Amino acid sequence: MVRRGVRGFAVVLVLIASVLPTTSAQATRDETAAPLPLERLFDNTAVSDDSSPAEADFDGEGASLSAQDLTAAGWTPGRALTVQGATLTWPDRAAGEPDNVRADGQSVALHGRGDALAFLVTSTSGADLTASGTVSYADGTLSPYVLTAPDWRRGPLATKAVALPHVNTPGGQLAVKARLYVVTVPVDAGRTVSSVQLPLAPDLHVFALSVRAATTGWTGSWATATSGHPAVGPWTDRTLRLVVHTSAGGPRVRLRFDNTFAAAPVRIGGATVAVQDTGAAAEGTPVRLTFGGERGVEIPAGAQAYSDPLAFDVPAGADLLVSFHLPGPVAAAPVHRLAQQRSYLSGPGDHTADGAATAYPTVLTTWPLLTGVDVAGGPGSVVLIGDSITDGERSTVDANRRWPDVLAGRLLAQSAVPHYGVLNQGIAGNNVISDRYPGDGVSTDASGVSALHRLDRDVHAQASVRTAVVFEGINDLRSGKSAQQLTAGLEEIADRAHARGLRVLVATLLPCGGAPRCTAALETERTAVNAWIRQNDAFDGVLDFDAAVRDPARPTRLLPAYDSGDHLHPGDAGLAALAESVDLTLL
Repeated sequence: MVRRGVRGFAVVLVLIASVLPTTSAQATRDETAAPLPLERLFDNTAVSDDSSPAEADFDGEGASLSAQDLTAAGWTPGRALTVQGATLTWPDRAAGEPDNVRADGQSVALHGRGDALAFLVTSTSGADLTASGTVSYADGTLSPYVLTAPDWRRGPLATKAVALPHVNTPGGQLAVKARLYVVTVPVDAGRTVSSVQLPLAPDLHVFALSVRAATTGWTGSWATATSGHPAVGPWTDRTLRLVVHTSAGGPRVRLRFDNTFAAAPVRIGGATVAVQDTGAAAEGTPVRLTFGGERGVEIPAGAQAYSDPLAFDVPAGADLLVSFHLPGPVAAAPVHRLAQQRSYLSGPGDHTADGAATAYPTVLTTWPLLTGVDVAGGPGSVVLIGDSITDGERSTVDANRRWPDVLAGRLLAQSAVPHYGVLNQGIAGNNVISDRYPGDGVSTDASGVSALHRLDRDVHAQASVRTAVVFEGINDLRSGKSAQQLTAGLEEIADRAHARGLRVLVATLLPCGGAPRCTAALETERTAVNAWIRQNDAFDGVLDFDAAVRDPARPTRLLPAYDSGDHLHPGDAGLAALAESVDLTLL
């Protein structure tokens, strides 16, 4: 079922422009102020040494960030940090020196092409602060943007880049978490940015600003979403060998590691990639990866690292072994809990180059740290954001029978549409609206932050994403949310993805009669959600998964042949039926 076409970027700009006021102060700055590098505009001091807290006054009341806390997180002066695919540099300033600008319409010199501006920001307003600014392009054109920065002491931990454990004040250190955020806003990838006018919002503090490079030339082949930050091991001097299943293939590869939700850096001592033979054994000798030309990399808290492009033939629809050494100690790590795939942990030592399985006696059932495999070339990727049904709960372990895997196989086996990469961003237990994991600290719940809170990271920042598929919401209803609340959340996802120029599809919710909490009252809400999905105009198309797997004789239940046995999750046959029902031309 097709809805409307994708809204073009120019149309989005016009719509935004129609609702943004242009103030006389902005106009005056446009006419009189030449763009300057951001660091030349720094007019506020956010960071103090713990021994001299009065040397900074971040919020106008004498409070500030701790230099020692920043160092412990790996956020040291002048360090480049990659977050959501954008590289930003933490100000190269000592504690007590101006290190950020309070946004007051200043014009910032910035040059580059990409798909988004990335701001390293926070607010001292006491609440979320939304304000508007203007992007200037080298061809003389302008476009507005809207930026929302959460508060540094009250904002959501689920979306922060990093949280620091203390706030410094002249009267002593407070055990209050200080939050810093990376916020991206779309720009026209076809034009070169020449400057950015900051909003008129003095409680908005900007530490760094960059143009996020577009991922043209790369296709996402495999990805997973970080679902929590649980205790692990502890691992010291151990090698992890993770098994991942590709969708698209290509002649070069790069890997992505994320230290999401962490409070401290993690070091990867070395990494390799190989095609899997059986178990932890590789076909041939694993090939060494580098990071900025170096063998290993330290990933600051909340940041990510990409390996250098490597000439390595990645087969489509194959299992890879990604091995990386953790010199340690690592006592907690960002993980994707439900892998439905056995991976492996070595005994002591760096065994990344081992072709044999001998050094890997321990089985892992999670994917720690590794979040993406991209291949060179290809037509781009389709991202599927969902819950346990997308994650593959109750599918056969090691068999790659999740519905995204079956969909990827269908794409590879046909020629009517391009062979898109398929990125599975399902998290078992995930909600659209509410965070199951609060987004900070060592987690006991590994069902992730909400789809709304992870959308920018798990969808918008993925490599060459062109289409997003949203299949989520039954957990919201089972936890007591109403159909109206859920559809509002789904519509927000559509609106935000469309603002990035993405095509967005939505799937109907499956019946779950017979499962715990799937009551008659929930069925009424589910029916209302599906009715809205089938007739809405917020999305570009509908995948009627409900119709594909329900029992015609008892439409509140899964067809017995498709039921895994718990009445909530389809088994292998039901997951295949979902994938087979997708009209590939909608992608």
